[in-house]
Amino acid sequence: MKPEELKNYRDQIDDIDDQLIHLLVKRAGFVKQVGERKKLANLPVFRPEREVAIIERMCKKNKQLSGFLADNSIATIWLEIISGCRALERKIEISYLGPSGTYSELAARTLFGHQVILHPYDSLEEVVRVAEIGKTDLALIPVENSTEGTVGRSLDLLLKTSLPISAELSIPIHHLLLRKVDSLNQIEKIVAHGQSLSQCQNWLDENLPNIPRIAVESNGKAAKSATKDSSIVAIAGHLAAKKYDLKVLANRIENDSANRTRFAALGNFTPDSCGSDQTSLILSVPDKAGAMLSLIKPLAQHGVSMKRFESRPFRKSSQLSWEYYFYLDIDGHESDPAVSKALKEIRERAGFFKNLGSYPRFEKLGLPSDWPK
Repeated sequence: MKPEELKNYRDQIDDIDDQLIHLLVKRAGFVKQVGERKKLANLPVFRPEREVAIIERMCKKNKQLSGFLADNSIATIWLEIISGCRALERKIEISYLGPSGTYSELAARTLFGHQVILHPYDSLEEVVRVAEIGKTDLALIPVENSTEGTVGRSLDLLLKTSLPISAELSIPIHHLLLRKVDSLNQIEKIVAHGQSLSQCQNWLDENLPNIPRIAVESNGKAAKSATKDSSIVAIAGHLAAKKYDLKVLANRIENDSANRTRFAALGNFTPDSCGSDQTSLILSVPDKAGAMLSLIKPLAQHGVSMKRFESRPFRKSSQLSWEYYFYLDIDGHESDPAVSKALKEIRERAGFFKNLGSYPRFEKLGLPSDWPK
């Protein structure tokens, strides 16, 4: 390509960029006006159903125009535009399992964009508690991993908390082996969250079979400990490697290359329907034959799809026996006629019924632009 031809293309791109910034400034002006009216009406700053609707519409428009960008690129671009404009109203504050460098932080950045205030806490209990008392706007907790299944502590917290689920996101989880020094020699301990150790068991068995494995509260904490002791290797992600300036000894050591984790954002409000909705329930039934089948029968009768069914034992505080709770995810919003009818009938039959909320799934979002491929 000749220099003058390249310059011509670049000039055209610059002209388009100039048009884009004018439109973004105009968009931000309208958002600011909407924000002022929302504040007067005491409406929440974060409206996930609106954000999902915008992202889905832009991805659809991109396809209609035969655009070259992938859905997750379009989604990430618009999410950052939304995040910047949302911050004109107020920067929302999110609690997550810390310290900095965890997959929870990565999920928060992916779901909410960069124009937010993130607060790391040492335990999932504290993550939820600060949101319950209004110290943060939302709590982000891991709910399920595609390899290791549900996060039991999160399910227990969902049973107890008064906060409904406001949004859901699933992100790929790629584990790295991190160390202060660039060597696999003289390693004394492998440190990571318990689920991450399980998710990397095959690689560890083959490459570091005789090294003790220590489970800690988070991968961020594991990475932090590796900065203080060169005999420790940590399992964590790129965010932790970058944050703590650790050497990457091995990349993508997870058992399953399609490894993913679902995260739920808990907030003190209920989103409206957007067409990409899910409703989550916790149920219990009398201890008799056929009780569970009878309980969920209304879903089939009203044509409502069940996406997940999980049982979880819960110790009764006043007895020595155990009680089982059933966690269900179903397609649709509680305001949808079919879902509403099914929920009404289930509530009447259940020994225990808790609606964890109807909320949008951010299915198009990819990872942040600074996440290494």
